[in-house]
Amino acid sequence: ADKRAQSQTTKQPNDNMAEKEKPSVVAQDAIHIERIKKEEKLLKQHTKFHINPFRKLHILPDKPMSRRPPEEVSENSDFIKELHRAYLVPKKKYSTPQTESQEIGWESSPLVNKTKQGFSFNIYSTKLSTLHFYF
Repeated sequence: ADKRAQSQTTKQPNDNMAEKEKPSVVAQDAIHIERIKKEEKLLKQHTKFHINPFRKLHILPDKPMSRRPPEEVSENSDFIKELHRAYLVPKKKYSTPQTESQEIGWESSPLVNKTKQGFSFNIYSTKLSTLHFYF
């Protein structure tokens, strides 16, 4: 057991293992600048009020015996507009897709007008096609 403990403490790293080189001063400076840019981008102050569109809002009524009169909210208030906007589908909210997943179904309208006869291949029942039920 003593020999094993001595051999473990005196092990030297293999010469054939590649050691990680320390980045140069220029590379470290570039990494530092990139990190500062990311932090500044994430520290942007949002002063405009937004309702989180992914959170469902449950408006609860007042207690039945409360004496406080209900607050009046005007129909044209910014709060009402933001509330209605939160429930819109993404295609009505934004002019372009915001994520790559939205890009897949963004243009969901058919490319060809199906009302024209040349592009419509629907099955029509005719006098000849209904005769096979009788035989």
